Amino acid sequence: MSRRGRAVAFAIVALGCAGLAAIVAQGYGTSVAAQYGELRSVLVASRDLVRGDAIDPDDLGRSLDVRRVPSSFVPPDALAAVGDAVGRAPVAAVPAGSYLLESQLEVPQRAKPESEPAIADGLRPVEIAVSGAEALAATGGSPEGTRVDIVVTTEPDVGDDGRTFVAAESVELLALSQGGGVAGGGESLSTEPGWSATLALTRDQALRLIEAENFARQVRLMPHL
Repeated sequence: MSRRGRAVAFAIVALGCAGLAAIVAQGYGTSVAAQYGELRSVLVASRDLVRGDAIDPDDLGRSLDVRRVPSSFVPPDALAAVGDAVGRAPVAAVPAGSYLLESQLEVPQRAKPESEPAIADGLRPVEIAVSGAEALAATGGSPEGTRVDIVVTTEPDVGDDGRTFVAAESVELLALSQGGGVAGGGESLSTEPGWSATLALTRDQALRLIEAENFARQVRLMPHL
C-alpha cells in the first residue's frame, strides 16, 4: 500500500474510533442521568468562607465556583448562582468544597444609629440661645445629660433696676453648642459668646424661656447643685 493509501486508511480508522467514543460517552452520560438524575448547576465554596463576611459579585471565581453535578447529589436548598448569595453572609464558617446552601446565609444586620436621649413624659426638646455656658463646657466631659438651672436677668424698667431670678430649675440639658447667638433681646445685650442649648422642658417652662430669650437682658445656664 502506498503512503497516501496508508494515510487515508489511518484517517478512516481515527474517525471510526472518535465516533465509537462519542457513542460510548453518550451512552454512559445517559446511563448516569438515568441513575442519578440530570446535571444541575450548584454554587460551591472554592475556599473557606468566614462567618459574617458578606458575599459580593466579585467572589465568583475567587471564593465561589459554579459546578454541574447530578441532581440526586444536590441538597434541596443548594444555591445555583452567585446572584442568589450576593449581599448575604454565612451564619457559620463554610469549608472549601462545600455546597453553599440557602439555610447557611443571612442578610447582615446594619448597625443601629445611636438613640437620642430619652425625654420623660410631659417634656419636649426646646432650643434657646443662652450665655454663660463656659462653666459647663470647661469640665472636660460632655455636659449633655446633666441638670442645669436657667437664670434670667431682666432689662431695667422705670423705677426698676431689673431683676435676676431662676426661670427653670434642674432641667435636663440635651445638647449644647457654641455659636447660637447672644441671649437676650434688650438694648443692653451681653457681649459674651453665644451658646445654643437644647433643654427638656415642660410647656410652661418653654413659653417662659422663649419669652425671656426675646426680651430679657441675659439667659444664663448654671450647673444645678
